[in-house]
Amino acid sequence: MFKKILIANRGEIACRVIKSARKMGIKTVAVYSDADRDALHVKMADEAVHIGPAPSNQSYLVIENIIAAAQKTGAEAIHPGYGFLSEKAAFAKACEDNAIAFIGPPPKAIEAMGDKITSKKLAKEAGVSTVPGYMGLIDDEDHAAKIAGEIGYPVMIKASAGGGGKGMRIAWNDAEAREGFALSRSEAKSSFGDDRIFIEKFVTQPRHIEIQVLGDAHGNMVYLGERECSIQRRNQKVVEEAPSPFLDDATRKAMGEQAVALAKAVGYTSAGTVEFIVDGNRNFYFLEMNTRLQVEHPVTELITGIDIVETMIRVAAGEKLGLAQSDITLNGWAIESRLYAEDPYRNFLPSIGRLTRYRPPQENEGLRNDTGVYEGAEISLFYDPMIAKLCTWAPTREKAIEAMSKALDSFEVEGVGHNLPFLSAVMGNAKFKSGTITTAFIAEEFPDGFHGVIADAQSIEDMCLAATLFHVRAEQRAAQISGTMENHKRVIGQHWVASCAGASHTMQWAVDNGGLSISVDGAKPVHVMSDWMPGKSLAHVSLGARQITIMVSATTKGYRLRYQGRDQHVLVRSPRAAELTKHMPVKIPKDMSNLLLCPMPGVLRRLHVRVGDMVEAGQPLAMIEAMKMENILRSERRAKVLRVPVSEGVSLSVDELIMEFEKP
Repeated sequence: MFKKILIANRGEIACRVIKSARKMGIKTVAVYSDADRDALHVKMADEAVHIGPAPSNQSYLVIENIIAAAQKTGAEAIHPGYGFLSEKAAFAKACEDNAIAFIGPPPKAIEAMGDKITSKKLAKEAGVSTVPGYMGLIDDEDHAAKIAGEIGYPVMIKASAGGGGKGMRIAWNDAEAREGFALSRSEAKSSFGDDRIFIEKFVTQPRHIEIQVLGDAHGNMVYLGERECSIQRRNQKVVEEAPSPFLDDATRKAMGEQAVALAKAVGYTSAGTVEFIVDGNRNFYFLEMNTRLQVEHPVTELITGIDIVETMIRVAAGEKLGLAQSDITLNGWAIESRLYAEDPYRNFLPSIGRLTRYRPPQENEGLRNDTGVYEGAEISLFYDPMIAKLCTWAPTREKAIEAMSKALDSFEVEGVGHNLPFLSAVMGNAKFKSGTITTAFIAEEFPDGFHGVIADAQSIEDMCLAATLFHVRAEQRAAQISGTMENHKRVIGQHWVASCAGASHTMQWAVDNGGLSISVDGAKPVHVMSDWMPGKSLAHVSLGARQITIMVSATTKGYRLRYQGRDQHVLVRSPRAAELTKHMPVKIPKDMSNLLLCPMPGVLRRLHVRVGDMVEAGQPLAMIEAMKMENILRSERRAKVLRVPVSEGVSLSVDELIMEFEKP
């Protein structure tokens, strides 16, 4: 077995590999760029080597620097993680040439499966079901539209060397095919250095289901069941689970056997994932094979009990797999929620900044949090915005969802925009709970974007009850601090008015058995208890027989409360103050409808219009590059461009002015 391995990656996956290596008694070497000097994976590893500037093409993607770091530290093997160099055959070959074990598949297998055009041809030859499409080279936008028309809309336009949702577009007509081809080719060239594009039929009502395979160099190959990865935004997975709520045993077996057949056909070893698209009738079609460890591998580990990273290391060291297909059993249900530094209220646009608060829920047998950050760490614009992968396990899907919902409510993150509210909303969504999901889930359930979970009457009452308890606790604390003279003791009123989401309730309280007994609008009192005290940001609240967990931020005369995707400001005032508030003027927000503001931090790569141009609704105005993704900003109405105070190539911050238009 290896004595020392180097991890050619960063963030949570580098930390994940370090954990398995440490368990096996193997020393680890981390590599880091200028931006990651204080990163968690650097702190966790036994040694760390600086490999270059912050941009990944000057550090994590430079093969020579990685090999040199391994040689300098005496590392016998390299684990590439996912992303970066993990699916570069040239990197695996460089390891081989320098007598360093590559903890992954052979270079030829990476090369064969890494090219999506070649992989589809090989899959077809191996008897794997494939999606109809055009695998040849595409000349230009017009050629793309012609091919798409022949295949039949809708079509999926994809980068041959793509991954992680980059270089992918859906087209429903010729115009979208032309634009999608141009954007996908541009994105592919900047992300992968390969601008080849292919087009295939887009399967309607699709589910994205993948099979995990493991193989060794002795001819042994098994599949570890499937993962459901249908909840995606911009073709990037957000929530995954294992097993799939849709597959039956026969389909699972057929998909697994085809995945193994393909892996064997290319001489595959180590961990790999064969991705399929599955329609409503359980017909499945090969999408691609990822020749690396997948981001979502933890859910498979939780239901099989197999440490996939450890197995990869052992296979790379020449050991036999030690598993037969009959040894694989699926136990219970696991769900993974990807916590991203992105703003769900702004169409999931990336967010950067410092984590002023980062407190995950406590890990246990049913809860796992794979992360690469800590409180005070910075989310950089140079890399993927993932903060953590929160996973729950339970005997049933219903219990796993319930556990995830509670865990998300207990996850404290401040300092950057993040998608915790959206993830909570998914867990509470009726369609998700039923398991009747497709890759169109987000578009269908949130057609106008995510604006938070609408507070219903029950949740409004819950928040008013909780806020009243918090307010009384704060008043009691203030009374203790204000003085001890009997004739100067502060009197706390028994009646308050709690206002939330446009609704107001009269709250009457009394001390009751360690908590408060609170009556809402004269109704039967509810026994309310909590561990919250002034200054705490997380509260576990009992409302009679029910328990909820709430994020709490004190505001003027009230509280900002967040739980289960809801984000509400609750005011708690005396009856007299509440009455007077009705007569206060309402501040009218400034009209910003004639301004185009930058929705995310990024670089302005292209301006499509100039001062004086008349633009139409839907017309492209500018392209912002952020987190390696190209984002097109479009006009919302017909208008004339009055001013463009920025130029191409400049870095923009959130809400920085890009364009001003004539007011209607």
